[in-house]
Amino acid sequence: MKVSSVSQMRNLDHKAITEFGIPDEILMENAGQAAYFVILNEMGIKDHNFVVFCGTGNNGGDGLVVARKIHSNGGKVTVLLLGDEVKFKGAAERNFKIISKLPIEVLHIKSAESISSDLSQADAIIDAILGTGLEREVTGLYKAVIQAINGSGKKVFSIDIPSGINGNTGEIMGIAVKADHTITFGLPKRGNLLYPGYEMGGKLWVSHISFPPLLYSSASVKIETNDPLRLPERSPAGHKGDFGDVLFIAGASNYLGAPYFSALSFLKAGGGYSQLATPRSVSSFLASRGSEIVLLPQEETPSGSISPVNKGHLLEIAKRVDMVVLGPGLSLNETTQELVRELTREIKKPLLIDGDGITAISKDLEIIKGRKAELILTPHLGEMSRITGKSISQISKNKIEILQKTARDLSAVICLKGAHSLIGYPDERVSINLSGNSGMATAGSGDVLTGTIAAMFGLGLSLQDSVRMGVFMHGFSGDLAAKDKGEDGITAEDIMNYLPLALKTYRENFEEVTKDFYHKINII
Repeated sequence: MKVSSVSQMRNLDHKAITEFGIPDEILMENAGQAAYFVILNEMGIKDHNFVVFCGTGNNGGDGLVVARKIHSNGGKVTVLLLGDEVKFKGAAERNFKIISKLPIEVLHIKSAESISSDLSQADAIIDAILGTGLEREVTGLYKAVIQAINGSGKKVFSIDIPSGINGNTGEIMGIAVKADHTITFGLPKRGNLLYPGYEMGGKLWVSHISFPPLLYSSASVKIETNDPLRLPERSPAGHKGDFGDVLFIAGASNYLGAPYFSALSFLKAGGGYSQLATPRSVSSFLASRGSEIVLLPQEETPSGSISPVNKGHLLEIAKRVDMVVLGPGLSLNETTQELVRELTREIKKPLLIDGDGITAISKDLEIIKGRKAELILTPHLGEMSRITGKSISQISKNKIEILQKTARDLSAVICLKGAHSLIGYPDERVSINLSGNSGMATAGSGDVLTGTIAAMFGLGLSLQDSVRMGVFMHGFSGDLAAKDKGEDGITAEDIMNYLPLALKTYRENFEEVTKDFYHKINII
């Protein structure tokens, strides 16, 4: 599903009105109707008591429609208004005039204390205060009201986005409503799906509110959810080379987990032939843990990292494989870092750079700009900071635009790791991944991701789809592990060991997994 920015959504609204002749009253009516149906479905209307908090913009206008629908269908409803009603414009103003003629109590909020009785008597709260256009911190009466809503203990339905969430970034602008359900319109906004906005929104519902598909499927909207793909069938007559031959250049004497998890996860996720070039001194240990991995012991530096003397040998092996993974646990030894830069320049096969490899190439990005073979980068926020020269804070507040620019400038597929990882492509498309859980925030999890992406390529997906599906399958495996063990204490080994079950479950129950296991966006 496409995901819009706030300005894109405004443009879609404008086009629906001006090019397709859909009046703004119909769009607002459909928005309110969609929210009403979610409330009806989730708790019923008749004989329940509702309070609708309305600001004086279009978000408040949507709330007024909901209030009218509740009243029309046997619910008791009170509208609590923040701001002066003279500020209502267009369809919102017309809906306020309708509400004013109905036996619906409309109260102007003077203080948070003045609404305590209404909150205590309510069965549910509808939040239609601020909408998606919020760009400054919430203060004063608005802050006090949101605090009261969050402290009420009542079920909360937010209209379009929880009030206080930035619609573009998902940031909490000082304070935000914690909703049980969010009903958004046209398309999900970025803030609905990026953390912490996603967490504050509860269950997300999307209504296209009579937009023509031509609008909400527009190619100009380059952000979309990472919708899972079917995996290629495994040939019954296939041999290990048919499912990917990948060279992992990874590890150092003090980094044993990264090479192990990346190279073995490749096999656990369906890959065929995993070759691991790692320092000689750690090869025997890694062989005892992952005997299925083909070990290629390398000469090492005095500090125990891979020595540059191995360069020619590594380039020869790289010619014979399908993909090279470079970087997990290689260390920050400067001679090894220089080796990474030289290998990046000279390897002609698809290349995935992770971990310490990203640190190495971030010091000379011209190396990767000159590559002709496809490139994948898998940075976390700290590594993305090194690549871009921007602070983690700057990136966190503007993830999508920074990712788009970086992927375009470097002609690379970039997976920016984190809660709801983002996959950016050279053409500025971005996929937002929805699988995974907080238990996966653990050492080694990124190395498992690296191996899983390589496995998807080995199974026959295109490089871009391999990144998408590797990220999804990694998260799905973590979700299966959490389902059995809980999120506390999941390790990278748990995520890795659940990969075979994840692929089996996914292949055998594709429709169920993609429809039922991930009810994260619900279309109404």
